[in-house]
Amino acid sequence: MSSNGSAANSAVAIGARSGELLARVAEGDQSAFAELYDLMASRVLGSIRRLLLDSAQSEEVAQEVFLEVWQSAPTFDAQRGSAAGWIITMAKRRAIDRIRASQSAHDRDIRIGTRDLQPVDDVAETAEIAVERERADRAMQSLSDVQRQVIALAYDGGYSHSEISELLQVPIGTVKTRLRDGMIRLRTEMGVSA
Repeated sequence: MSSNGSAANSAVAIGARSGELLARVAEGDQSAFAELYDLMASRVLGSIRRLLLDSAQSEEVAQEVFLEVWQSAPTFDAQRGSAAGWIITMAKRRAIDRIRASQSAHDRDIRIGTRDLQPVDDVAETAEIAVERERADRAMQSLSDVQRQVIALAYDGGYSHSEISELLQVPIGTVKTRLRDGMIRLRTEMGVSA
């Protein structure tokens, strides 16, 4: 038999076995998960490495993939494809997400670095801060007294929800509601989208 024939037979065997194992994983079978990991780990890692190149990041993404396999196994639909294909697709998507996140962080760092290199107009910046502070003060005045109090304790005072609950002698749910409603009102007053 040719090497192409044996490779095809091997792929079919892996596909069939991975489907059986994934069905058991969907039922919470840990030993099936361990066997599925052993069967697919090198293929998953290889797919990720081809995209990321970095070994440490590739291994990290592979771990994320297998965690997702464990958590998402019940959602797998064998009518839409093979279990092995589903896992490899998941690995490639995770690797691409990592590339995008890395590129986004790099772009953000460049923007911040460029901004930091530009000369700062202290007078304009001070004026802008003063205008924004004035807008925030006006917006705070539109809140009810209890909303203003909870927001001040949380953001200016740095208190947690439970600490505010104790300070004001009100249930924690009330604190959370006042804080949420106050923040929605502040966003609306300042023209900020949520």
